[in-house]
Amino acid sequence: MHTPVTIVGAGLGGLTLARVLHVHGIPATVYEAESSPRARAQGGLLDIHDYNGQLALAAAGLMDAFHAVVIEGRQALRLVERDGTVLHDQPDDGTGGRPEVQRGELRQILLDSLPAGTVRWGHKVGGVRALAGGRHEVTFADGTAITTGLLVGADGAWSRVRPLLSTAVPAYTGRSVVETYLFHADTRHPAAAKAVGGGMMIAPSADREIFAHREKGDTLHAYVGLHRPQEWFDAIDFTDAAAAAARIAREFDGWAPELTALITDSDTAPVLRALYTLPTEHRWDRVPGVTLLGDAAHLAPPNGEGANLAMLDGAELGKALAARPDDVEAALFAYEQAMFPRSAEAAASEGLGGHDDDPDVSTAQAMLKLITEQGSPA
Repeated sequence: MHTPVTIVGAGLGGLTLARVLHVHGIPATVYEAESSPRARAQGGLLDIHDYNGQLALAAAGLMDAFHAVVIEGRQALRLVERDGTVLHDQPDDGTGGRPEVQRGELRQILLDSLPAGTVRWGHKVGGVRALAGGRHEVTFADGTAITTGLLVGADGAWSRVRPLLSTAVPAYTGRSVVETYLFHADTRHPAAAKAVGGGMMIAPSADREIFAHREKGDTLHAYVGLHRPQEWFDAIDFTDAAAAAARIAREFDGWAPELTALITDSDTAPVLRALYTLPTEHRWDRVPGVTLLGDAAHLAPPNGEGANLAMLDGAELGKALAARPDDVEAALFAYEQAMFPRSAEAAASEGLGGHDDDPDVSTAQAMLKLITEQGSPA
């Protein structure tokens, strides 16, 4: 089977590209390894920035739908010492440019905006190879295959499409995070809920940190970051949830109990997420008929920009293709030449830790710098 535009990966970036192409009357097919939209949880809150993610949603014609799922009050930001002392407490006054949404709800908005059948679920890519004339063949794990005139790798850190363009492979950053959830926090975990407050809380230190965010309803979602080699984490049996949580918590001995409760009192088994990165200046020479977006193109340490950049990549690529319908290579060249410096600049702003869902880490960094150099602005 031949498809004119093939997108590998139904994450936010790939779906944004498919939507912007649809807005401009260009059909695309998205192939996704997951069996359905509900095959796994889609992560926590995302702050969608007015200088990238929201621009992508505007290009997709989805701003009204986006505003309908914004969770009010979640742009509040609290910085605390390891003993629980509040260094800075910034309320959400409604004027911030980074409103928070649940990642799963945002993904569903994009899915609902596409024609039925655009996303082909349960299609895990087994291999890709170049054919003549800028075409490519994509083979799936079930043995089926398609050929395409334009192949876009939106398939994340371990992209199967990237090797067509680049020999770069992700490298471990030297840190990992452990993800936890506390449900019905105000009644079942009141001390932790009070410490986190109404939005995001960060408790930083030199080689470890705790990020937590109040999600929809009464849920606290935490990312516990540690700068340790992978072998250190390998020695922990994460199939034993209680023992794993206790081992991670020991790295925070002496911290306030309301903070360590975000580890020890988790209502879910702790999930380890190792953090990887591509070179900051990762780029490639133009290869006919193929390109990358999002983490497949510019995986970086978490800094609150990953999802936003992926969506902007998708929107900008879609607009470039729509503007040059008769010259795909010129469109791809223009897209890549703008994407390379944009992603490198964002990657240079390294976050404090956490995960791709981390909201507004760059703002937290700026505040920490201010506090360190000038004292608390509160």
